[in-house]
Amino acid sequence: MLIAIPDVLTAGQVQETRALIDGAEWIDGNATSGTQSALAKRNRQLPEESDAAKRAGSVILDALAATPLFVAAALPLKVFPPLFNRYEGGEAFGAHVDSAVRIRRGSDFRIRSDLSATLFLEEPDAYDGGELVIDDQFGEQRVKLPAGHMVLYPASSLHHVEPVTRGCRTAAFFWIQSMVRDDGARRTLFELDSGVQAAAAAMGQDDPAVIRLTGVYHNLLRRWAEC
Repeated sequence: MLIAIPDVLTAGQVQETRALIDGAEWIDGNATSGTQSALAKRNRQLPEESDAAKRAGSVILDALAATPLFVAAALPLKVFPPLFNRYEGGEAFGAHVDSAVRIRRGSDFRIRSDLSATLFLEEPDAYDGGELVIDDQFGEQRVKLPAGHMVLYPASSLHHVEPVTRGCRTAAFFWIQSMVRDDGARRTLFELDSGVQAAAAAMGQDDPAVIRLTGVYHNLLRRWAEC
């Protein structure tokens, strides 16, 4: 399932995040690349152990916890602390699939990467190129969102970032281990949850049909979730 999630960060939170990261020291993006990615990746990123990355990442993690659409779509069990990258001057990231397991450097924190996320931190008219291109079951999806908006997609997807030919594309990126490993099951739960919410808005939370559908949702989640 590929889903765009608007307004994860407010304009003020985008400014706060940019104030933390813009003046920090950026390094070669291949510092966190796997073997395949290193062949295709040309960008810069903040060292994951840097104070700026940790502080900015905390802003994003707090915002994610307060974003119901993210919680409903991802059913997150673990979230890898956000990393930050930049592309400019023709930099790009060729076609690749994200590593199945991500390990935080210098710690025992690790996750299975079920979902990948890109949170845009620059307005789309400030740079040319830089589209995130994702191959999914419906074909090629090209994503370039306003600052503060995020796209969530299966980490198993083949994807790439187009060259940035003007300006600078700045974003946060991270991975999620979901309580529900299977993408199809997550999609079913998300669609059911959306239907329950719509029914509740139309008929009321105490309507017998809404109560039954809510029970179906939780019983399916109970069957599929790994906690």
